[in-house]
Amino acid sequence: RLRLDRPPRRSRGSGPSTRKEMSGPMAFYEHIVIARQDVSAAQVDTIIDQMTEILDQNGGRVALREYWGLRNLSYRIKKNRKGHYVMLRVDAPSAAMQEVERNLRLHEDVLRYLTVRQDALDETPSVVMQNKSSRDGRRRDRDDRPRDRDDREPKGGEE
Repeated sequence: RLRLDRPPRRSRGSGPSTRKEMSGPMAFYEHIVIARQDVSAAQVDTIIDQMTEILDQNGGRVALREYWGLRNLSYRIKKNRKGHYVMLRVDAPSAAMQEVERNLRLHEDVLRYLTVRQDALDETPSVVMQNKSSRDGRRRDRDDRPRDRDDREPKGGEE
């Protein structure tokens, strides 16, 4: 008897043999997470470690991980004016990224996340980190000049 409401049965050996085959082709993603301002940087690292572990279990890998620090938000999100930003560049199947996003939705310390699919995996530092390092260089230049106002010549021409 043929039933149309159910797909035909498969033999036991015809399915995918590994979890990686089951999850589909690999893709490249850029993933940004914003965590609450009142959690510490160590707690943010723990959250990201959990997400990295989920990716590893589902056949993905994190190619680059950048902590951007505590930054101001453009507008308040859940009564927060600041957030810890972390950016990941990931090579993973779509099922792995869906699982990461599901876990982030459930995590109470995560304010927002954004996942963007990329054509190629770029392992160079992001623009934010490049700007941060150039600012650090300028700060060092400013430290070289004298800070004491008494070192300058007097304006009034003292005699």
